[in-house]
Amino acid sequence: MPTGSEEQNGPKVPAGPEEQNGPKAPAGFQSRSRCGEFHDVIIDLVEKKGLSAVRVHRDLREEYGFEVSYDSVKRYIRKLKLKNQLPFRRIETVPGEEAQVDFGQGAWICYEDKKRKRPNLLVVTLSYSRACYEEVVFGQTTENFIRAIENAFRHFGGVPKKIIIDNLKAAVKRHDWFDPELNRKVIEFARHYNTVIVPTKPYTPEHKGKVESSVKYIQNNALKGRSFASISAQNIYLRKWQTSVANTRIHGTTKRQVGKMFEEEKKHLQPLPMSLFPCFEEASRVVHRDGYVEVQRAYYSVPVEYCRRNVWVRWDGRLVRIFNHRWEQIALHQKVESGQFSTNKNHIDSKKATPEENGMEYYLRKAAGIGENVRIWAEELFKKRGNTAFRAVMGLINLKKKHPIIEIDKGCELAIELDVFSLQNLRKIIENPPTMTQPEFTFKDDDEIIRDMSVYERVATWENQLEALPQHPS
Repeated sequence: MPTGSEEQNGPKVPAGPEEQNGPKAPAGFQSRSRCGEFHDVIIDLVEKKGLSAVRVHRDLREEYGFEVSYDSVKRYIRKLKLKNQLPFRRIETVPGEEAQVDFGQGAWICYEDKKRKRPNLLVVTLSYSRACYEEVVFGQTTENFIRAIENAFRHFGGVPKKIIIDNLKAAVKRHDWFDPELNRKVIEFARHYNTVIVPTKPYTPEHKGKVESSVKYIQNNALKGRSFASISAQNIYLRKWQTSVANTRIHGTTKRQVGKMFEEEKKHLQPLPMSLFPCFEEASRVVHRDGYVEVQRAYYSVPVEYCRRNVWVRWDGRLVRIFNHRWEQIALHQKVESGQFSTNKNHIDSKKATPEENGMEYYLRKAAGIGENVRIWAEELFKKRGNTAFRAVMGLINLKKKHPIIEIDKGCELAIELDVFSLQNLRKIIENPPTMTQPEFTFKDDDEIIRDMSVYERVATWENQLEALPQHPS
């Protein structure tokens, strides 16, 4: 007979698995651990209450008086594969909100020489309708990645607001769940199409489960057991299969036809831009000592402060763009032929520029900094001598190293008055300025060539008499 305390409080140790209605040990589960006596209790503590192995161990000791080591409890829980897991959450999106992208393996390409090669299969899946675009390419390069997604946008007739990708090297330079670093070309591509590209958490394929399922479906339904003579033949087959099979199926999750759901989603996609994403190449370059970077055997100037520094160059068939480490554009050039130089005048330091490169206006500004008369003298010299005046004007500007600017300006004023436009003579005027006062003249009262005034009086009288004589017709 049980004692009173036993009737009141019940047995301290729970009954074995055979005597309880709770969870039982798995069939075939044989454990030599003493924890097997508390199998149902451990399951209840872990699965229903979500307790850790440390807490389970403490509760077994404190509540049941079961003296066993923590390692024994931990090993027992591990063998049962018990852990407090939350169920996967299925994320559904609104039409036009999201697309997921993933790479898989395509079907074999078998060539006539019996060689074969297996391409990569890129799949883009719209998350709402599950409509897909698939394309096989050779290599997971950035260019192939971008062009295939661009083809998908054209195929869908619009652009989703967000693109979910995994952490492939073609798009992600640095894996980081909180702050991933994307390839600059991929960033520009997303900006061109007014969308955003978001990498998933590393090693977490379930974050893009829709496209993962699409890849498996395409591989097993369309490509398994097939081979093709070329990569284009495989892509043509996939287009036909997509129209006739994939879009007509009833999707297992949505229970609706994929093609009809895509027609609903299509009108919610963002419009396509007017042009395709420009095809360009880019690479890091070191600026040479002469202030140029080399791109495809041609040379392009950069500002002088970037000499011998690393810059990033992006080029296509028309333009060459040069960026600093902050991705600020520091130079823009028209593309030139191999062996040629493209030079921006603003990239040449005035101390290294030729006079013709600096130009007349540059030297006139320098001259005006000395004085207004200096500027006028230099301007007149350019008018008189043209391009041959550059050196003389440079010599004029260098006079300030030897003479005060007041003397130079005064000398130029005198030279302008005297119509002197020679640097050599201007130097003499500045060093020995001439006296410009008017000389005084004195007149003699007597001289052998000076006649007496009475002579002029007689001549005047005689002329008057002749005018008084009567005039006779000839």
